[in-house]
Amino acid sequence: MSSIAAQFATRGKKCVAIGRNYAAHIKELNNTTPSEPFFFLKPTTSYALSDDGKVEIPKGVVVHHEVELGVIIGKRGRDIPASKALDYVAGYTLAIDYTARNVQDAVKAKGLPWSAAKGFDTFCPVGQFIPKDKVQDPHNLRLWYKVNDSTKQDDSTSLMLYRIPDLIAHVSGIMTLEEGDLLLTGTPKGVGPVVAGDKVTAALETPEGTVLDRLEHLVKAREGGYEFKGKL
Repeated sequence: MSSIAAQFATRGKKCVAIGRNYAAHIKELNNTTPSEPFFFLKPTTSYALSDDGKVEIPKGVVVHHEVELGVIIGKRGRDIPASKALDYVAGYTLAIDYTARNVQDAVKAKGLPWSAAKGFDTFCPVGQFIPKDKVQDPHNLRLWYKVNDSTKQDDSTSLMLYRIPDLIAHVSGIMTLEEGDLLLTGTPKGVGPVVAGDKVTAALETPEGTVLDRLEHLVKAREGGYEFKGKL
């Protein structure tokens, strides 16, 4: 495995984000269950927080949190069979897929892409690189997310509809996966808004309670830049 994987946040080329991979989350947003894995792309520029270490909310934007397990690809692969998919995994990380929900709703209504809703700077904070051998079973981990010490999301990765080997097989059949690419595996139920001034905390834990990764940051209003005016 290349050292690019361990430095995925600065050297990775793409972030592939799986949508609608937890049944209860699909239900809470009144979406339909996909017949195959569904994904979109987030820019790697969304990994970094602001210069003062915060998530920024652009003007007019309603932002929702989505905590996720991230899978870090360790070597280049195309058309990877599910039976060999984990051989292409270098490690894991904790990630938060922040979403401009009102922007997403507006583009969905017109059948347009989600890129703007998912791609703002600071909209994908990521944690540290966790080597694969430190995670006994990626499908048996606890994900949680708190806003001002109030728990909003708390579920197990065992609830994924499509498991990691199937996700890697599907995505690599469409586009080549490369060293340092980040695959977000979907979010469980409990998504909701964050506003300027909120303090948020998220963690990835083993079933025994060992913390594998933890993120903590503040949310602030973005100064200048884009403003969403309510319609497209």
